[in-house]
Amino acid sequence: MSATLRIRSAGLLTISLSLCLASCGSEGGGGAGGGAVSGDIVALMQARGLSEADVSAALKTYTPTGKHDEYYVFASGGHGGNLIVIGVPSMRILKYVGVFTPEPWQGFAYGDQSNAIIDDGKSFGRRITWADMHHPALSETDGSYDGQFIFVNDKANPRIAVVDLHDFVTRQIVGSDLIATDHGAAFVTPNSEYVIECSQYPAPLGGGYAPIEKYNDEYRGAVILWKFDRERGLIDKAKSFAVELPPYMQDLADAGKRATDGYIFINSFNTERSYGGISENRPPLEAGASQNDMDYMHIVDWKKAEKIVAAGKTETIANMRVIRLQTAIDEGLLYFVPEPKSPHGVDITPDGAEIVVGGKLDTHATVYSWAKMKALIDAGDFSGKDDYGVPILDFQKSIRGQCEIGLGPLHTQFDDKGFAYTSVFIESTVAKWSLKDLKVVNKVNVHYNIGHLVAAEGDTVSPDGRFLIAMNKWAIDRFAKVGPLLPQNFQLVDLTSPEMKVLYDMPLPLGEPHYAQMIKADKLKPIDVYTPVGIDPITKKVDPNTTLSGKERIERKADGVHVYMTAVRSHFAPDIVRLKEGDQVHLHITNTEQAHDATHGFCIASHNVNVSLEPGKHTNVSFLADRAGVFPFYCTEFCSALHLEMAGYFLIEPAK
Repeated sequence: MSATLRIRSAGLLTISLSLCLASCGSEGGGGAGGGAVSGDIVALMQARGLSEADVSAALKTYTPTGKHDEYYVFASGGHGGNLIVIGVPSMRILKYVGVFTPEPWQGFAYGDQSNAIIDDGKSFGRRITWADMHHPALSETDGSYDGQFIFVNDKANPRIAVVDLHDFVTRQIVGSDLIATDHGAAFVTPNSEYVIECSQYPAPLGGGYAPIEKYNDEYRGAVILWKFDRERGLIDKAKSFAVELPPYMQDLADAGKRATDGYIFINSFNTERSYGGISENRPPLEAGASQNDMDYMHIVDWKKAEKIVAAGKTETIANMRVIRLQTAIDEGLLYFVPEPKSPHGVDITPDGAEIVVGGKLDTHATVYSWAKMKALIDAGDFSGKDDYGVPILDFQKSIRGQCEIGLGPLHTQFDDKGFAYTSVFIESTVAKWSLKDLKVVNKVNVHYNIGHLVAAEGDTVSPDGRFLIAMNKWAIDRFAKVGPLLPQNFQLVDLTSPEMKVLYDMPLPLGEPHYAQMIKADKLKPIDVYTPVGIDPITKKVDPNTTLSGKERIERKADGVHVYMTAVRSHFAPDIVRLKEGDQVHLHITNTEQAHDATHGFCIASHNVNVSLEPGKHTNVSFLADRAGVFPFYCTEFCSALHLEMAGYFLIEPAK
């Protein structure tokens, strides 16, 4: 359907507006029957100073009420440590998933069993309640997203979390004191056999001390392969292992697929092994680490590493089985190939045959040929070894060529038509280029200082090529002023036309998001309610303390007072709980509702207890009644006309 409108204004300006609803997607139009464009729309355009391009962009992103988005985007929550779920093309935030840090709306880590999830992520015994989340990784089957799980990392306190997309709930956090930080995480192998976590800043393995002057000898990196048990939906720490790496600063990573299946590719920088010392009359780290023309891409044969672990050729460090560096060299599972200085992106092409690297202090996207590299490895044809004895492949013999991208190329994603899209940080552009010809086709300006970018399924074996999001670090003049700390700017880019077009600016004021993945919405099958009643979202089983209507009670036992409670519109039962000062209290609360969206909340005044009770969910809360007094509890989620009456009292009598 199309309607063409020609308007001649008083200033003799002619506007030709073609509204092609089909080109805007099935959900792009809201008109009835394809009639003429209303004069009200034209007047609105004139009043707001909107151009034809503005209206076209609006039609491509507008998603009417009740209509659903075509894609989910899962974006890292940066310093917030949580996961942000966004719809595309609407660019509406759909959910904020509690992962590494307490999240009050979901009651995550505010008294119930999710506290244990946070505790499992302790670093050297210290409970951590912030994170620097960088890279979400959707679970994959045969190199394509399957919509079952998503894994995320915490760079500052090296941890990996597992989020179940059955209900968008964090089920597990694992960490290792083997490494000090991570960055090449989380990334998955093609069938989610392993979740990859690479260190970034070298340190003595296991958290010990060594003077910085012994950096070359006693500081190391490592790549951890966390074994994922898909049936249980959990990482199996006992079956996980690591490979020791030299003290370069490992950066991003990607797992091979198809032709490169079985290998992990890891960027690194600082082949100079600079470690700073400005106050001690040494060059700053960034100057020392930017002198060499080349750094090293790491190539790790993880399938061979599995066999070495099975043969027992490991050492245990910080409760982690580790293949030591010399063993990795001797067994032929670790190789290097030079890459342009300060690389910050290693991305596998959809067919798995090539690896694209962007060097942020270079001007090229370098395309490595796996066939060439594998032939060199098989022939033992190396240009030399690094100072630790790792074989180095010849750069020129390993690449197919380079594409001149511009100033500051970083990350690359792909479409279904043979094009690659690379973020160009210094230029603040996205470059579209031909993988076949290694030539830039066009660029689009973005605002400003783009870091990562994400295309629809753009890092899988089957990219879609419809939308791309530029994840910009600066916003400057894009939005209303909010003080000196500005939001990030996610810009939606249309890839359906030969020329890329920016459709939408989305301020994102939650942490500093780094990376995202975009998946077709129909691949996810989230539930509406927990059934049968009494499901613990973490175990995915009916909790033994589930309380059904008519079975509510209070029992005093050896370990304290157990309160078996139900929540249903519009009351808690029991609604008066009599305690004594000093009692250990164990609440077992079941939302017995099975109606879609019939969520309740539960909080206790002055006790830092706050939980979310989705339909059918069971939660367990323990706290010490350490102060006599009267403490109301109430439902925190508006649930009915009598929501305010959904309340009760904890009556804590003074100790005798």
